[in-house]
Amino acid sequence: MTSKNKGRRATRRPARRVSAVPAVGRLEGEHNSRSLLVEVGGQIGLLFLSALLFALSHPSLVFDWGFFPLAYVAFVPVFIVVHRSSWHGTVLYGLLYGFISYTTHNYWLLNFHPLSIFIVPVIYAVYFAVVFPLLKAADTLFPRYGFLVQLTIWLAYEYLRTRGFLGYAYGISGYSQYLVTPLVRLSALTGVWGVSLLVVFPSAFLGNALKNGVAEFGDFVRSRRFVLLGYAVLFLCAVVYGVVSRVDYRDSRMWRVALVQQNVDPWEGGVAAYRESLDILVRQSKLAVEEGPEIVIWSETSFVPSINYHTRYRTDPRSYALVRELVDFLAAQDVPYVVGNSDGRMVRNVDGSLERADYNAAILYADGTVVDTYRKIHLVPFTEHFPYRRAFPWLYRLLVENETTFWEAGEEYTVFEATGVRFSTPICFEDTFGYLSRGFVREGAEVIVNLTNDSWAHSVAAAMQHMAMAVFRATENGRSVVRSTNGGMTAIIDPNGRIIELFPPFVEGYLIGDVPVYTDRQTLYTRWGDWFAWLSIAAAVALLLLGVGRTLVSRGSDAAHHAR
Repeated sequence: MTSKNKGRRATRRPARRVSAVPAVGRLEGEHNSRSLLVEVGGQIGLLFLSALLFALSHPSLVFDWGFFPLAYVAFVPVFIVVHRSSWHGTVLYGLLYGFISYTTHNYWLLNFHPLSIFIVPVIYAVYFAVVFPLLKAADTLFPRYGFLVQLTIWLAYEYLRTRGFLGYAYGISGYSQYLVTPLVRLSALTGVWGVSLLVVFPSAFLGNALKNGVAEFGDFVRSRRFVLLGYAVLFLCAVVYGVVSRVDYRDSRMWRVALVQQNVDPWEGGVAAYRESLDILVRQSKLAVEEGPEIVIWSETSFVPSINYHTRYRTDPRSYALVRELVDFLAAQDVPYVVGNSDGRMVRNVDGSLERADYNAAILYADGTVVDTYRKIHLVPFTEHFPYRRAFPWLYRLLVENETTFWEAGEEYTVFEATGVRFSTPICFEDTFGYLSRGFVREGAEVIVNLTNDSWAHSVAAAMQHMAMAVFRATENGRSVVRSTNGGMTAIIDPNGRIIELFPPFVEGYLIGDVPVYTDRQTLYTRWGDWFAWLSIAAAVALLLLGVGRTLVSRGSDAAHHAR
């Protein structure tokens, strides 16, 4: 000991102990966070995959005609995500899936209206935020056969979303099969909903088989092989029915029609655009008439200025001059014309004041005079019709500021008659709803004639998606469907759902074709309507209630047992 330290007591400080617990906790927390991120990322990736498969199974940017086999597996990732998610997670994942699936499927809405590309995906985000928890409930309440309950829930959702003010039929699973004509003919019995069942079942089955990983896939399939066999038999029966139920219309009357496609949107450019459109319509109609059609059909609002209004109230000299020119042209024709037009008229309000009301209409002209007028019944929400002006004045103002054209809704299922053929004219997206075409057929329509303007979309996929739904209107009712469009798809579809004539999209010209006027058979769908969809709704509700009731009884029994 040195002299400096002499006399001092040496002390040794104990070494500082550092606990390893906080470090381990931090590591575990970081690991859990990474695991959660990986899990959430995987779930989101599955949803994006499902949205992509869904979009590609229908006409899309990649496949103009769609790639229908993808529809059978499009929702496999959805059912996996539903099983692996928490209850709260299903709501969030449902919101995400609804938004991305309809943004990719209906991307062309951006050209329709500035608000549409936001409104439609948001609506479907809300829908799926409800559907995903219901699918989760089926998975939880029925561990063994929950996929069958999920199937009924999906079918109920597909139907219910076509009803009411927000009714919208784009993206129904069954529509992806519009080229598989034997399968499409099942709709004569069940509507499109029976085809949707056949399409969605593989996704529900495979999604549940893979929900716990590939390792359990084989056991799942083996233990439910009889359900799989039942589906195979059902699918085969549907195809066989489609083959044997094919109607033979060779002895039916053939109705020769001329469908004029002007390939210019008359709504863009005011009077100058009206003039250009009229010039094209007249020029192409004169050429078409030389080939001897029995009737000439123009597209939806092919002529914009209201013929009725400007004839009665000559408030706009330039519009009246165009109306006068059109009326003189029609008076000189030897064949009937169907003209898409805005039917404007003055109506008296309850306070006695007069106000102009406009209807999206189809007008039949023969011998230069108006024979009858059909006014569109089912209007497009937000862009043609918004009945909640008082409840949501800010939204109404926003729609008006974005140049929305509001129409009044018609009420009558008009059936025209020309050259011995009775026909009705659902306008634009009215042919996407089965109940409307069914209503026309029940009123006596022998042919469905759809007038459409899809030129605003600048998209072949949009026009093809629309036509795909029209195919089902033919098979559901066993009637031919004629589509006269502004830019596509102008077509003739026979009662078997086969596209027998198709004019190229976004080309000016006309299509001459012979339409089978087949009326020998009334389908089950025409008689009973959407019975299969309502049966699916009833099954979904009953099964969910049964599952909840069974669970409550089981918990009550367990509580009583523990109490003893």
